[in-house]
Amino acid sequence: MKPVKWGIVSTAKIGVEKVIPGMMKSPDIEVAAIASRSQASAEAVAKKLGITKAYGSYEALFADPEIEAIYNPLPNHLHVPLTLEAARAGKHVLCEKPIAISAKEASELKQVAKNIHVAEAFMVRHNPQWIQVRERASKGEIGELRAVQVLFSYFNKDPRNIRNMADIGGGALYDIGCYPITVARFVFDAEPQRVLALIDRDPEFRTDRTTSGIADFGNGRQLTFTVSTQAAPYQRVNVLGTEGRLEVEIPFNAPSDQPNRYFVQGMDMMKVDTVALPVADQYQLQAEAFGRVVRGIEPLVYGIDDAIQSMRIIDAFFRSEKSGRWETP
Repeated sequence: MKPVKWGIVSTAKIGVEKVIPGMMKSPDIEVAAIASRSQASAEAVAKKLGITKAYGSYEALFADPEIEAIYNPLPNHLHVPLTLEAARAGKHVLCEKPIAISAKEASELKQVAKNIHVAEAFMVRHNPQWIQVRERASKGEIGELRAVQVLFSYFNKDPRNIRNMADIGGGALYDIGCYPITVARFVFDAEPQRVLALIDRDPEFRTDRTTSGIADFGNGRQLTFTVSTQAAPYQRVNVLGTEGRLEVEIPFNAPSDQPNRYFVQGMDMMKVDTVALPVADQYQLQAEAFGRVVRGIEPLVYGIDDAIQSMRIIDAFFRSEKSGRWETP
């Protein structure tokens, strides 16, 4: 297909180090411009990555008639306002997760014109390892699904880091807790009926530094997870069935330069098979998929309604923290 011309909003670390390099691997993508609130910052990153245009404001980027799609990795509280601004300028938007800081805010995206596509950037949905795990689970290869169990953590106590700023959407549940929610919905192909949370907050930052949650997906299916911004770095996912287990080795920050692996166990816990997939870049695959939507080749499967639902679930976990009870999304 004709390459989609992308503009990048901000010089955020995830974009510069992960997403843009992945996008640049694709013949279907042209990263044509990058914008920052500082012209010097935009020009420095553009020079480093080989991007032709650099803008000193987001508004200038949105006004560029050549740009078709925007990637928005701004801090969480700016996701909705800048996505709306880009959409009003006629640009399709791939916005980093979480798409908002509440379902109410996410619902503002409903005002986007019908011919403009907006999607939340959950790259895991495009990663071959997750596609295979979902397919094998849905075919009954591990029997009836019972549980998805997730552990995801890193250590960051930098007060200048946006993940430690409560007022702009920092904290573990927003930053990484959204991943267990997403992969459970993806694997179960269902929505949680009720959720329960246990949250420990940093006394200085007021962010949730460790959050554990349970989500009841009905029919005996459960998600349990712990995420933390102040613990040893680690991530792993187990999908448990009545006849076996699927374990994803690096489920979220999957390396783009080596095979991604998952493990398959049947009823003999001493026998575990390893599946190593060909090298793939999940950020490249995500942007290519969105590009096919922009070109009208494929429909948008996970759009605004899906993003709003994800925020309803996160909202319910925060309500459970305060009520101490099960909450309904």
